[in-house]
Amino acid sequence: LLQNIIAAHGIRKYLQTADQYEAENVFSALDIPISVVVPAYNESASIITSVKAMLQLEYPQYELIVVNDGSSDDTLEKLIDEFRLQEFPEAYRARVDCAPVRKVYRSTRVSNLRVVDKENGGSKADASNAGINVCRYPLVCVVDADSVLQPDSLRRVVRPFLEDPTTVAVGGTVRIANGCTVKQGFLEKIGLPRNFLALVQVVEYLRAFLFGRMGWSPINGLLIISGAFGLFHKETMVEAGGYNPKAVGEDMELILRLHRLMKKKGKPYRIKFVPDPVCWTDAPENLRDLKSQRVRWQHGLGQAIALNKELLSNPRGGAVTWVALPFYVIFELFGPIIEVAGYVFIIVSALMGWLSFPEAAIFLALAIGLGVLLSTSAIMLEELSFHMYPRFKQLALLYFIAIIENFGFRQLTAIWRFQGLLRWFGGREHKWETLTRSASVSD
Repeated sequence: LLQNIIAAHGIRKYLQTADQYEAENVFSALDIPISVVVPAYNESASIITSVKAMLQLEYPQYELIVVNDGSSDDTLEKLIDEFRLQEFPEAYRARVDCAPVRKVYRSTRVSNLRVVDKENGGSKADASNAGINVCRYPLVCVVDADSVLQPDSLRRVVRPFLEDPTTVAVGGTVRIANGCTVKQGFLEKIGLPRNFLALVQVVEYLRAFLFGRMGWSPINGLLIISGAFGLFHKETMVEAGGYNPKAVGEDMELILRLHRLMKKKGKPYRIKFVPDPVCWTDAPENLRDLKSQRVRWQHGLGQAIALNKELLSNPRGGAVTWVALPFYVIFELFGPIIEVAGYVFIIVSALMGWLSFPEAAIFLALAIGLGVLLSTSAIMLEELSFHMYPRFKQLALLYFIAIIENFGFRQLTAIWRFQGLLRWFGGREHKWETLTRSASVSD
């Protein structure tokens, strides 16, 4: 609850200064050009629409680098035909590890578009590293190929870099695109999905970003920047080694490594979060895809913490060592074990007579009530701050979902997360995974 209070205060303060920032800094972004890196694997169905949209972002100076990660479909051929790509014999300097690059193309139609064709590296991290190696600008924005960006997303997310030169990474709020109307790669109309699983994820994302991420940012304890959209200081990113191609949760692992690097150097730094909705992404609409996602997330969480475990014992680690990481270890990493064991204990205690049924019901009601409180608070904060779902019917539906998600869905995801822990303990590897997409975000 303290984290939620910090988040609400942070959002209020951010919004109060937003208009002033827009007025004073509308041209200052000229000083910080951005390289946008888009890893793509078998994205033939939507790649042209996505690239065209990203070429229309409201930012004065940026380059777009699409990385074809050895796609087995015609992703590369479509890009070559549509944007009249020609091989560009530039000097390629591999500053971070990735699979071999075959060719680098430059568009003869669009001056700020380049395409990297490389051998398949087996992961988004490997493809992202190839893009980083050809970046020309001081800031690097890594974006999923199927992400739907707000036109002003770069202008929003660059703000912390303009306000604080010690900033090394910034993330923004990611929302669910299911149920929305997307036209020519941009969001035309915001709506709620009809699919129950996607609806629950709308509430989950509000809770995770508006409270979770925003709550850690003011104390420099942010441990995750979504892989769907993140902005980084390139030289710091390269010094840290770029993305780890063997990491399941490459986005969190990189952020932990950045924390580790900067604390080792002993220099002041900031990793920040902006609450503005900058990116919309497709959410799983079936149990198979959702289970795969949650198992992968939990696996990645455990692996990322293990790879950067020295942060837990750094006496000068600040909020990361003393607050954020212990919280993640107890409540996020081992939370599924605690939650599942708690349910089993209460039920067994009631059946064995150790607890009366009314007492057991009270314990369950407290656990469920806390979940409802956190979710409804996130919806209320969204309504007061950004007002993305203005209709009464939409708000009523979200509040209803915030209640019923605690009866079955929450317990199911706890089981999946437990399976993710077992997968991490087993040391299993991963590869690119394909999500069954909703029609709203495809071509």
